[in-house]
Amino acid sequence: MRENTIISLADSNYFNLLNELIDSINRFEQSKTLDVCIMDAGLTGEQIKILEKKVFQIKKAEWDIEVPNSKIKGREWLKSQVSRAFLPNYFPGYKKYLWIDADAWVNSWYAIDLYFKGCENNKLSIATSADRSYGRVLRAEWVFGSFAKIKSQNYKHAKSSGFSEKVSREVALKPHLNIGLFCLEESAPHWKIWQKNLKKALSSGKIWGSEQIAMNITIYSDNLDVEILPAYCNWTLIEAIKFDKKQNTFVEPYLPNHEIGIIHLAGKNNDNIRNNKNYISKIKTLDGDIIEKSLRFEN
Repeated sequence: MRENTIISLADSNYFNLLNELIDSINRFEQSKTLDVCIMDAGLTGEQIKILEKKVFQIKKAEWDIEVPNSKIKGREWLKSQVSRAFLPNYFPGYKKYLWIDADAWVNSWYAIDLYFKGCENNKLSIATSADRSYGRVLRAEWVFGSFAKIKSQNYKHAKSSGFSEKVSREVALKPHLNIGLFCLEESAPHWKIWQKNLKKALSSGKIWGSEQIAMNITIYSDNLDVEILPAYCNWTLIEAIKFDKKQNTFVEPYLPNHEIGIIHLAGKNNDNIRNNKNYISKIKTLDGDIIEKSLRFEN
């Protein structure tokens, strides 16, 4: 067992994406310095046999916080919204834990290094969608003249998850932290506070998104330390991505056209890409061309 670990989770439907994530990690020489561990939320026996040859350990994901069946409705993959807050319990003995959603893949290892570096001294390292490439982070409903009702993802989720008006306002205008990728040291105080907030969110709100609003509240309301990484460490705005033909890599759309570290195929806009390995996207290049290319990882 090594000092650091990368962890992900999937059910049988996300197996191909998970398998590609693992391959995207293992192709780097640096991957030999850490362990890749997997949480099983409904993988088949054959799928587990394939993964066992590529990773250090696989463990069954559990409902670490009790959730009523009326909310689960057979969707065992929703354990990812709960179990990621308990990673040291599943895989004890590591110093640093890096979570990567199964629908993401590693384009450049520097992002991995940044996540591990960023969590030092008991900080959460995480990226946000508040980036110049992403456009608006808030919505306004114009009521009368120059008066508008501000709508934010953090405020909406905090209120629907049963948090007070005070807490909801504390997080409302803050950059939304994307819990699809994060890194924490085993000794970080965030785990316990996150679990406390997650338990409250699950008792009042939906399972989906509960872990995300719970962590945003942990940082912005409970005031725990955070290292916010650039958006190119967890790139979700797939339609804006560009390709550098000279460097043969995906890059952000604006100067300095930094290389994308991790491509995250999250959100409904990316359903076609996630559901079809052979789906071809039209991508702008830095020299103004349009190329057709898959945005799935190809080993």
